Amino acid sequence: MATTLQFVWAQAIERSSEDAMQAFKFSKLAVVISAVMVLVGQALGQQATQQVELKENTKTAERVIVVSLEDRKLALLEDGQVKKIYSVAVGKPTTPSPVGTFMIVRRVKNPVYQHEGKTILPGPDNPVGTRWMGLSIKGFGIHGTNEQKSIGKAASHGCIRMAKKDLEEFYEMVAAGDTVEFVGQRNEATAQLFGNGPAPATQQPTLTASVTPTSVGAAATQESTTASVAAMTETVQAGGLGFSGRW
Repeated sequence: MATTLQFVWAQAIERSSEDAMQAFKFSKLAVVISAVMVLVGQALGQQATQQVELKENTKTAERVIVVSLEDRKLALLEDGQVKKIYSVAVGKPTTPSPVGTFMIVRRVKNPVYQHEGKTILPGPDNPVGTRWMGLSIKGFGIHGTNEQKSIGKAASHGCIRMAKKDLEEFYEMVAAGDTVEFVGQRNEATAQLFGNGPAPATQQPTLTASVTPTSVGAAATQESTTASVAAMTETVQAGGLGFSGRW
């Protein structure tokens, strides 16, 4: 009888030990799972924060480019603040720059100039310089020049010319889709931007254009490192950028 009781007692102790060990294992597993859940929650929280920060950091600034034809100056505004002002050349009286609101639709680095069968590769003799920014009004753009002394004058065939250093700096700060406003006569807005400068020696003619900004297609937003002017048919057709001397 005593032997039987001892055996039963031993079995009870063994089962109790096994149950305790099982409970310990479950408790340990629960701790591990809880720790993993905490770490996963923290990781997801950090990821969400990083995504918000990335979205805020990549928010596109609203840019507007204002060209005062009388002042012969160009201002770059970003989120309503003046970021940079440049002296430019505008259209001469016989070939005036248009007045209106347009959009940059094409950006080209080191354009190849072609006109009447003549091709001029990128270099100091290229009439449109090292950068071309075509506008939504066909045949007009903002570009460089091989006549640096023309800057600050009414000397172009309607386009806006910039000095090489200014052009290349400006090019990196703008994008396809940016709004461009050509203002023919001085007003309060241009006075705030550029000041009340002296009256031009020659009255700037007004060429009013009815073109307004349109959506920019994927093809138009692509940037080219080297492009032929002849390939810009969607933006600059015959009558623009070297085809009829408008530069």
